[in-house]
Amino acid sequence: LNNVPVKMGQTLCICSRGSLTIDNKKYYFVQKLDEGGFSYVDLVEGAKDGRFYALKRILCHDREGRQEAQTEVEMHQVFNHPNILSLVAHAFVDHGGKREAWLLLPYVRKGSLWSVLEKLRDKGSFMSEKEILQIFRGICSGLKAIHEKGYAHRDLKPTNVLLDEDDRPVLMDLGSMNRARIEVRGSREAMTIQDWAAQRCTISYRAPELFNVESHCIIDERTDIWSLGCVLYCMMMLEGPYDLVFQKGDSVALAVQNPVTIPQSCSYSEGLQMLLSSIMVSNPQERPNINWVLDQVQDLQSRSPNTQTNMV
Repeated sequence: LNNVPVKMGQTLCICSRGSLTIDNKKYYFVQKLDEGGFSYVDLVEGAKDGRFYALKRILCHDREGRQEAQTEVEMHQVFNHPNILSLVAHAFVDHGGKREAWLLLPYVRKGSLWSVLEKLRDKGSFMSEKEILQIFRGICSGLKAIHEKGYAHRDLKPTNVLLDEDDRPVLMDLGSMNRARIEVRGSREAMTIQDWAAQRCTISYRAPELFNVESHCIIDERTDIWSLGCVLYCMMMLEGPYDLVFQKGDSVALAVQNPVTIPQSCSYSEGLQMLLSSIMVSNPQERPNINWVLDQVQDLQSRSPNTQTNMV
């Protein structure tokens, strides 16, 4: 862990009656929220303020795991933006003989964009174009902030977008983020990036250039634009464009080489459908940047009747 600044000032202790202390503030354990491969998310309540928080515990099995958790902490600290999840406090602790990173995050009650879309699908309902544009604009604003600082999210998908009470989207899970521009020099480097993408970038939202990384190329933040297109498609159709391909066991790597097909039954405006088609371009060199996408969204909002444009 050389040259990695770890703030040791944060102390955390697990005390009796399901309480814990971070930064000299006490929190009570309420319930489990989620569980992933190497992380757990619990709902905790602040003893002083009575507010709810999400406590993400990342298991650091080795030095590399600890470095990745440290990177996630640092990524949170880089941004102060309404569409990017903020970090309340953090600590690295030894818990039950294992090293863990603890990230205290705001609790967003409504849950992920995916859970909202699932509920709509169960009811046989759909999202209005106005709602899609409003939420999508917020996602784009968060992504723009990430790209402007020279980073890429690399794992944008509906489960990594939270919606607050006002339907404001908040980008979360910054653990796969890295520098936006990666220069690939040779087949060994290409293979390393391809393997990394296979582990960190969800297959049905992964950009085409990450499936077969070329020996001499530049991977940049436009991998996020592809994923952004998949998220937009999911908001319109209530499933990702490649979810079914993956579930059937067919090759997603092959499917993403072809232009995305918008079902005939799609009832959204031609403008929104054209925006989707222009984002989901297989060749990254022909894919637009986030500023262009945001301009198009704002343009569609201004043309759409009764659409509020003050949403961030």
